[in-house]
Amino acid sequence: MCGIVGYVGPHAALPVLLSGLQRLEYRGYDSAGVALRLPDGLHVRKVAGRVAALIEAVGGDGASAVAATMTIGIGHTRWATHGRPTDLNAHPHTDEAAGFALVHNGIIENHAALREELRGRGHQFASETDTEVIVHLLEEAYTGDLAEAARAVARRLHGSFALAIMARELPDVLVGVRNQTPLIVGLGESEGYLASDIAAVLPYTREVLVLEDGDVAEVRAGSAVVTDFAGRVRERPAVHVQWDAALAERGGYAHFMAKEIHEQPQALRETLRGRIEVIEPGRGALAHLPELEDGGPGTLGLTLPASAGAMAAPAGGQLGGMDALAPGFGLPAVATALPGKVWLVACGTAYYACLVGRRLIEQWAGIPCEADIASEFRYRAPLVRPGDWAVAVSQSGETADTLAALREARRLGALPLVISNVVGASIPRDAAATIHTWAGPEIAVCSTKAYTTQLAVLTVLAGWLAQRRLANGTVGAGGETAPAVADVALAAVGDVLEQALDLPRWAEQALALEGAMRGWAAQIAASEHCFFIGRGLDWAVAQEGALKLKEISYVHAEAYAAGELKHGTLALVTEGVPVIALFTQPELAEKTASNAAEVRARGGRVLGLATPELAEAVGGACDEILTLPPVPAALAPAITVIPLQLLAYQTAVARGNDVDKPRNLAKSVTVE
Repeated sequence: MCGIVGYVGPHAALPVLLSGLQRLEYRGYDSAGVALRLPDGLHVRKVAGRVAALIEAVGGDGASAVAATMTIGIGHTRWATHGRPTDLNAHPHTDEAAGFALVHNGIIENHAALREELRGRGHQFASETDTEVIVHLLEEAYTGDLAEAARAVARRLHGSFALAIMARELPDVLVGVRNQTPLIVGLGESEGYLASDIAAVLPYTREVLVLEDGDVAEVRAGSAVVTDFAGRVRERPAVHVQWDAALAERGGYAHFMAKEIHEQPQALRETLRGRIEVIEPGRGALAHLPELEDGGPGTLGLTLPASAGAMAAPAGGQLGGMDALAPGFGLPAVATALPGKVWLVACGTAYYACLVGRRLIEQWAGIPCEADIASEFRYRAPLVRPGDWAVAVSQSGETADTLAALREARRLGALPLVISNVVGASIPRDAAATIHTWAGPEIAVCSTKAYTTQLAVLTVLAGWLAQRRLANGTVGAGGETAPAVADVALAAVGDVLEQALDLPRWAEQALALEGAMRGWAAQIAASEHCFFIGRGLDWAVAQEGALKLKEISYVHAEAYAAGELKHGTLALVTEGVPVIALFTQPELAEKTASNAAEVRARGGRVLGLATPELAEAVGGACDEILTLPPVPAALAPAITVIPLQLLAYQTAVARGNDVDKPRNLAKSVTVE
């Protein structure tokens, strides 16, 4: 997500910045900008659009006599999060006196509180971004030592951030800060670089320092000093990079798809950040969706009626396993009426994410929910009613069928909402509010991290709806009263939401199955057919697993609800045909195991994936079984899918296919 380049040295900075930004274009972005230092001050140029437009705005490639005197600068390509893609919202940002400039990758969670605090002290803001608060804090903290000011500011920030900072009065120093977002330092003989990706500096140096979370780097020509946020020196040994430029863009991975599969722990971490609040560890959590709550970015701006008050605990004094909330601590204000029904509309991978979301919304919140293929939705006369919610799910935010479905639901009276990975895209512009996933750009056509982050958002949405409905006792536009719900139901939702914060860790553990998936891929690559089976949420994941395999390996793959095998599908099982069986739902595992045994009895080869609590019980029904991380059943889809993604990837590699650009497919489907 986004790209950072910084340079300090004896040569012109602008050509280095522009060429570095061009090498970061693969990451995806919607605006670009540079800040450079001349003796009379900082000069900033930034534009909404491509780097080519920025090059035109600065008058070419920077080869002019004036450009030659600008030997320190920073540049940025922005993927919009807070604020639409505009010239003003583009980076770099400066304080009011233009004494400092900085660029930022990541999200500042407490930006709203910091902005109000700064406004109270007279600061004026020029953009809608979360980033701009950082440079105003820097102006206040600076007393002559830029690195120390950066450390002081970093200690006040909540969230993820990689920063590159420069000051008008300092001609020879850049400062970089890393917290949960990548940043590297490049070292030349008489030059220093900052970048979010090695690719940006590879033509100039192969000696880099890889910063870790909590690092602050003071970079000068040919040297760098790294400290922690408290000012203690940290040793970061230089690494010699041997990749070629193309490999550097992929972070050392052979394909973008492999890189994006391995980015899922961080993508999940970013997407969940600020959306789940643990009141007390081990006693449940609350779901937050600022986009749907009063005062948040992209908010609906709707509030509870005065009679509703703060979210009250149900009888028994428990809320999500926690004691009743203290007076004055209520959930942020929400829409006056929760939906009578939720319609999830999407295509392809996003639709399979909706199948999971539908089950969670119905089981947790007790609100009727349908998941519809967007290309079919308009043509079946859907019984949408005023007071329903229509939630369009799209990675790109440009999917034509999904946009058309959302517009039809809105015409029928539904409240239009969106889950998307791209700020400012077409579908979000048609919605009352957008809940963004923070997966970062996906380059490979085959979607991976977009799917898992959509699952994360749908899980939070289900919890958000459940906690409001069960605690407040109202649902639907007509204000019908929800039936009495046992305390355990609300407590269970809170417990699962708290456990969801472990999804990034479990995703890292699931990636350790990569070697085993290579072995399975060798079997499947030699087959003409492959089948996936599961029940409940496992069937939803099986459908996504089959899609991944066929779209890049070109092996014919189908997913079936395991209970349907005997209704015709067993006729397709022949000697040696691989069948992937999923076991993560305890109440359904024995039944799926019986279906797997039916497959083996007919010569099929069953390859099983099971959670630890189920692996031993179902292992006898499989020819091979691998153990997943110990993820709860409701959260299993986001973890189970990772080895299936690895399986599809390894199978495609084994068959010699173009993994990132499969035949006949496009990343963004903008036609019906």
